[in-house]
Parts: sequence; structure tokens; C-alpha cells
Amino acid sequence: MIGTRHNIYTLQTLFIASLFAVFFTSCSKTPIRETTIDPPPDTTVTPITYKNGIFVVNEGNFNWGNASVSFIDYNTNNVIQDIFKKSNQRGLGDVAQCMIRFKDYGLIVVNNSNRIEVVTLKDFKSFTSISGFYSPRYLEIIDSTKAYVTSLKKNIAVIDLATFTITKEIPTSTWTEVLTKFDQYMFVTSIGNFNESNAKRKAQVFIIDTKNDVIVDSMMTGKEPLGIVMDKKQKIWILCTGGYDFYESPSLIRLDPILRIVEKVFTFPNDGNLPNKLCINATRDTIYFIKDGVYQMPVTASDLPSQPFIPSNGRLLYGLSIHPINGSIYVSDVLDYIQDGTIYQYNSSTGTLLNTYKVGRIPSSFCFTN
Repeated sequence: MIGTRHNIYTLQTLFIASLFAVFFTSCSKTPIRETTIDPPPDTTVTPITYKNGIFVVNEGNFNWGNASVSFIDYNTNNVIQDIFKKSNQRGLGDVAQCMIRFKDYGLIVVNNSNRIEVVTLKDFKSFTSISGFYSPRYLEIIDSTKAYVTSLKKNIAVIDLATFTITKEIPTSTWTEVLTKFDQYMFVTSIGNFNESNAKRKAQVFIIDTKNDVIVDSMMTGKEPLGIVMDKKQKIWILCTGGYDFYESPSLIRLDPILRIVEKVFTFPNDGNLPNKLCINATRDTIYFIKDGVYQMPVTASDLPSQPFIPSNGRLLYGLSIHPINGSIYVSDVLDYIQDGTIYQYNSSTGTLLNTYKVGRIPSSFCFTN
């Protein structure tokens, strides 16, 4: 009732005011001046584009369905959160694993949702979804026509990049993880399992001929090979954690992919800190990994580095990547796995902190626009 009385009073006041206005206008000899009305302000919203920056893949919590992608704009250093949901009015899914660029598309592996979301990079709108997986893990482009996707299922899916569909599966003995291409072959790490006697766990790297999608060879590795890169001398490096239960000491293995032999094994102390997130810089002469802090190691080194290049300082460092052009180090802190995470950008020459960004929950991997 108060609102109603107020409205009636307002109408009455306006009516009386209008009568006075008419009266004084009619009695006045002063000519009426024409008035102009300003046009309404332009409310057109400029569409957001994602052309120059970094996509940060935030895993989210297992079974919570809160995976997301954040975008760090190079020009402004601003962070745009949950861009998939902003562009598609729906969530990305459960546990985002990684993202790969392919032409004008981004392919996001969503592990616990058992699919790959394909988005157009300029606006992050969904183009299609690829289904038919069981816990997909990582994706690697072979050429302009196909890609491989590893998974917890005992197979590697072959993706047709023209139709974004699974065309076949390569059977494997155990689940597969990370992969890298050398010549016509794809080297794919396999976690392994107990053999029949339960005496030893087998972990290996499968060698696949990508021309006919057949495993042609394999090589034994340390337990849980979760990282793989290739250096400038075309040597393959594999980082093995030794097992989440500290089954064996962690190791860093250097392979000759031509002779298919192990050239050198670097063994870490089994001190409870598992090495992970192996990556390499653009010139492929320096490798990086997390072992509490971030370690930097030339590929010509004869020993493992003794001190971290970037100390953890009590942070829970989790994701790691090197910018392919300027060489900056990007590392994520997941805090307590419940709060939104933080990204730190460091100079790769001096280790100086350059920028800090707040992103989504459990940031784990990066995808650079250039």
C-alpha cells in the first residue's frame, strides 16, 4: 500500500506540474526554444575474442563437475574466468585434463566426462563433442588428418580430425599416458601393472607406427612414466615417478629413438617428493620438472640439478609449462585443492617473478595461442 500511495501521489504531482507548465507557457511572450534529445547510449556489447593469450585448463574436483578454462590476455594481463561456460551457457564437465590447438580449434580432454570438447578458438563456442572414450588422458596431433588419445582403457583411440570422430582403436596391455612423435612413430608411455607373480610392476613405452596404427615395439621404463619430451638432438626423455606408493626411486630416462636403447638413467632420491610435469623449452635444450619446487636442467647435464630453480616456498606447485616464444615459465599453485588456484609467471633466465594470476580450481595445464 505504501508503494501504491507513493505512485498516486507522484502522478498527481506530475499532473499539477504539467498544468502550471501549460499556463505559464501560454501567458509568456518569450518564444519557445526548441530542445534536442540526446540519442540513447550505445549498449552494443563487443564480443570477447581469445586471440592473444593463454588458456589455463582447470581440472576441478573429481565428481564435482566444476572443470573450467581461464584465459589470460597478453595485452591487458586480465583474466577471464570459466570461458567455456560464458560462451556456451553450460559447464565444461568433470576433470579437464589438457587442451591442444588444432588449426582454428581447441580440443579439450575432459577425463571423467569421457569426452573431448571441440571449440572454435576465436570465441570458445562449442563446435562438437567427441564421445566413446573411457577416461581419456592426453591427446597428440599426428598430422592434419588424425590424432591419438590415450586413456585408462586398454586402448589408444585414433581420431579423424576432419570429422572429429573415433575411427579405430589400438589395443594396449595397460592404460596409457603421455606421448610424443618421432619421425613416423609415436612413443606412448604405459603405466603398467603387476605381472602374474606380483613380483614386479611393468611400465613401458609403446612405439606405434602412425602410418598403419600398429604397435611395432616397446621398451621398459621406470615405474609410472608420466612425462615425455624430445630434445634438440632428437633424444627422448621420460620422467618416471617411481610410483605413488614409492615402489621404487623416481628416475629420468634418456632414450635414443633410432636405436631404441636407453642411453642414460638419472635416479632421484626416494625422499617422498615425486617428480612430475616434465616439459621442455622452445629451443629444446633445457628441460623442466616439478619436485616440490621447479627444477631446470640442460639436456647436456651429466647429473640432476641439486637445487630448485624456483623454490616452492610452501606452495603446492602442480602444473608447469614453458612459453613457446618468450620462454617464460608458468607454474600453478593449487593451494588446498578447494580454493581457486594461482598462476605464477617467471623469467626463465633469472627466475624473477613477472606476474601473478588468479584462475580456476586446480589449474593443471596450459595452451598458448602463439
